[in-house]
Amino acid sequence: MVEPKTQKVTLEIFRGDDDGGTMNEYTVEVQEGMVVLDAVHGVQAQHAPDLACRWNCKAGKCGSCSGEVNGHPKLMCMDRLDNYEPGEKITLRPLKTFPVIKDLVCDVSWNFEQNKKIGQLQPKQDTDWLFTQREADRVQEFRKCIECFLCQNVCHVLRDHDRKDEFIGPRFLVRLASLEMNPVDDGDRLEQAKDEYGIGYCNITKCCTEVCPESIAITDNAIIPLKERVVDRYYDPVTWIWRKLTGR
Repeated sequence: MVEPKTQKVTLEIFRGDDDGGTMNEYTVEVQEGMVVLDAVHGVQAQHAPDLACRWNCKAGKCGSCSGEVNGHPKLMCMDRLDNYEPGEKITLRPLKTFPVIKDLVCDVSWNFEQNKKIGQLQPKQDTDWLFTQREADRVQEFRKCIECFLCQNVCHVLRDHDRKDEFIGPRFLVRLASLEMNPVDDGDRLEQAKDEYGIGYCNITKCCTEVCPESIAITDNAIIPLKERVVDRYYDPVTWIWRKLTGR
């Protein structure tokens, strides 16, 4: 009896840190149903126990295992090996936008500092906490975010132009939208969106929407409505005159 030929996959993985590194090749056996993260675990078990890779749930819900697979930002736990042709080499790199701690692990702490800037929900005084299902549905989408930071990674303002001192990125514009569109919130963050959060830098290429593993319509449902509110308040001439006359 002839035993079936064992299938293998070759991974080319970045090994190094923010000062530099090399691309190293490793070959592991492929089992049915494996994802890229499984192959990385195989490399750790068989070839490189010191390979650094962040992961947690392995179910596409924690956002920990973000990386760049063949140049495409993905969750490695949701990227099946049978998506690739037999014998195709798979290249793994850390997220380009953030400093590399070691191998596939990045320092994403900058994102949490941006989150602190936005603050919390500010309920209206004496609110009755009543709202319609339609109002709830509008902001519920934004709560699906798992903070994988793939949207931050592909945003050209952060990735190519490194405007981290002037732009908070799409993930936190989503959080801002979740507060601004909340029916019981009484906060006013539009001036911050314009001046501090840098919403004007976004030119709505929709690259953030395309990589979102939770299929959040980041551009259409969060960023564009926020841009419209900023434009209405600060750049619409009729609104500007009305505000000057009424003081509101």
